Amino acid sequence: MVFFINGFTFTLMQHFIDVILPIPLERLFTYSITPAEADFLKVGMRVAVPFGKSKIYTGLVYKIHTDAPQVYEAKEIHQILDELPLVNDKQMKHWQWIASYYMCTLGEVLRAALPSAFLLESETVISKNESGIISDESLKDDEFLIYEALHHQSSLKVQDISNILDKKNVLPVLHRLLKKNAISLQEEIYEKYRPKLVRFVKLNDSYSSESSLQQLMEDLSRAPKQRDVVLSFYSLAASSSKPIKVKELIKKSKSSSAIIRTLIDKGILAEYHLRTDRVVYSGKETVPSKTLNKEQGTALRNITKSLETKDVVLLHGVTSSGKTEVYVKLIEEVIKENKQVLYLLPEIALTTQLISRLQSYFGEKVAVYHSKYSLNERVEVWQKVIEQSDKAQIILGARSSIFLPFTELGLIIVDEEHELSYKQFDPAPRYHARDTAIVLSNIHKAKTLLGSATPSLESYFNCKNHKYGLVEMHTRFNEVLPPEVELVDLKEKYRKKLMKGHLSDRLIEEMRLALDEDQQVILFQNRRGFSPIVECRTCGHSPQCPNCDVSLTYHQYKQQLRCHYCSHNIAAQEQCQACRSPHLDTKGFGTEQIEEEAKALFPEHKVARMDLDTTRGKYAYENLITSFEQQEIDILVGTQMLTKGLDFRHIKLVGVMNADSMLNFPDFRAHERSYQLMAQVAGRAGRTDKRGLVLIQSYNPFHRILQQVSTNDYLGMYTEQLDQRYNYKYPPIYRIIRITLRHKDFNRVNTASDWLAKSLRQVFRHNVLGPEFPPIPRIRNQYNKIVLIKIPKEQSLEKTKEAILKIKDSFLAIKDFRAVKIVLNVDSY
Repeated sequence: MVFFINGFTFTLMQHFIDVILPIPLERLFTYSITPAEADFLKVGMRVAVPFGKSKIYTGLVYKIHTDAPQVYEAKEIHQILDELPLVNDKQMKHWQWIASYYMCTLGEVLRAALPSAFLLESETVISKNESGIISDESLKDDEFLIYEALHHQSSLKVQDISNILDKKNVLPVLHRLLKKNAISLQEEIYEKYRPKLVRFVKLNDSYSSESSLQQLMEDLSRAPKQRDVVLSFYSLAASSSKPIKVKELIKKSKSSSAIIRTLIDKGILAEYHLRTDRVVYSGKETVPSKTLNKEQGTALRNITKSLETKDVVLLHGVTSSGKTEVYVKLIEEVIKENKQVLYLLPEIALTTQLISRLQSYFGEKVAVYHSKYSLNERVEVWQKVIEQSDKAQIILGARSSIFLPFTELGLIIVDEEHELSYKQFDPAPRYHARDTAIVLSNIHKAKTLLGSATPSLESYFNCKNHKYGLVEMHTRFNEVLPPEVELVDLKEKYRKKLMKGHLSDRLIEEMRLALDEDQQVILFQNRRGFSPIVECRTCGHSPQCPNCDVSLTYHQYKQQLRCHYCSHNIAAQEQCQACRSPHLDTKGFGTEQIEEEAKALFPEHKVARMDLDTTRGKYAYENLITSFEQQEIDILVGTQMLTKGLDFRHIKLVGVMNADSMLNFPDFRAHERSYQLMAQVAGRAGRTDKRGLVLIQSYNPFHRILQQVSTNDYLGMYTEQLDQRYNYKYPPIYRIIRITLRHKDFNRVNTASDWLAKSLRQVFRHNVLGPEFPPIPRIRNQYNKIVLIKIPKEQSLEKTKEAILKIKDSFLAIKDFRAVKIVLNVDSY
């Protein structure tokens, strides 16, 4: 900016910031700031900025500079929201890598990384326009209701108006009122995070002397309940030096909050609030970690030695070999150096068991971070990590915990590293937590330990190529024998009429034996609900989802037919919708049906179910797992949640209800995944001195994968599957980028996908597959079509992505294709 004063020219230096906004924009937006703001602001701080006509967003400062934008005039920021950076430089570097590698925007990474309580957004506030004169006759009924409400209340929010009119879409009404100049709109920023405050009381200073206290007791002689509260207060004060909570005082004096309020109003008690953590460790003294056995000790030494030369080590230990105790020893070493540890788990269910285990060793040093925690709880964990608090030296969490603001990260443990749950599918960024954790570890110059009984082919391939270190544990802890695996031929059982529902006579017999010995049973069926298809016996009609190309699943416990893709549901039908016949049949089976059959066969035993439907609450996992651990449940029926590293001591028998549905899934990883799932669920059996038994029911017991599971032949499975990947050019030999096109118009998706595939083939030739419809072509009224790009090792990944993005830009330049959504998924497996 140039000024002319008394013939002299002065140039005033302007300052600007580039801001990451939590929306999917390819470029960052630039805002102007004052010199004072430029001195105060740092990269990683939050600022509230105007965007569009009236919206206000929380943005993150990415860069502070003096270069004005060329295309538009920079707006001023609204306000600064932080005193210190919320995101550090290492995090920012990590985010840049995620955005670049997974082909998404920094805004999408920001939205996924920060707890939404940090992302303040503005809310539209409606108030009466005092300058305009409006006659009631000119207003329609719904407009009059709002205008009348604004006479009694100075301002209303959109949700308030929605409640007044009892309808969701109120924008047309507001639009009409704006045209009539009856109302005005403002944007108001609101804070989502509220610290937890605990209410305490103390005796007023004027009653500190003995004489004044005596006088008080005399004054309260006619109010015995109030007098009891004061006496209880003294009793609590004498027994502890801690501040006295209102809750404790009410409990001790057997009074009510109304009596406490009266004493506060009289000036006898004074109330005050103290901020407290929402998640507090309430355990006792910590115990020393267990002494390792010979094989665990050898594994620990080999891991330590391998980490001297390699940044990543894979610990391949059979189920129940005691990998967790090895992790604990490594964590102890890192904590001694005052560094942080990130312990990643694929399922929230697993954190439940592990929290108590780690807290018994490390006490309040352990913090937990996952989506079942409330927004406020996640904000508090974030703040503890950024402050390098002792209360968050060890973070135990699901995949989102890789975004936490670590400053001194020493070790990342990725347990059950083969799990598909580590991959984020929707929305962007579509990252894989294991691979992202390895990059995060490199940024911090830390080490990564991957652990699994059934490693992914990619990780084991990297070990064989000496990219990762490899340490193996071949025997179970305490020399416990691995479970015996037996294959049951369903074809034969059905032919000989030896089936009761979906349970073979062999499975029922072994269940009875296990239950008679006071042992527990797990039944594994990887499909929830009662039955996936309800079919009319007369005309063959089956109820379909109106929004997706899939039949509705019958859920008996709610008497509902439900779509598992869009959640559309209807009441269970008593007659066919097409021909009105009452003769309806269910085809296929899910966990609900197995639960019902088990209850009918073993009425004297407690049967429970563990799937998405029964574990929706915050503590639902915990309650189920605790009940099973304490043997309150005898038979547990569940989906793949059961396979993920849970440690139960009394399981004698595991039954896999139907192995074929997993093996025949249309995916290049179906056989590898089936092996992992069955080997993991088998690993839940016989973890103590009694040898467990695993029964796998299948129509094809001679299938190679089932034979490999029965002999625990991981190496055989790895070799066989790797040969197929070489032959058909799939990972880990080739990389894959999956492009999905979505639109509600079937013809437009077809035309657009043909154009895109043709353009990609001109660059990548025979390494482009498709376009093809997926097994379920339409989901939520959007047709999907898929194009796969295979990338050989020698081809530059960076240049491949550049070429894809150029073709995407050309695609979006075509008017007819602009409405078609393109989803890019790097390493989509």
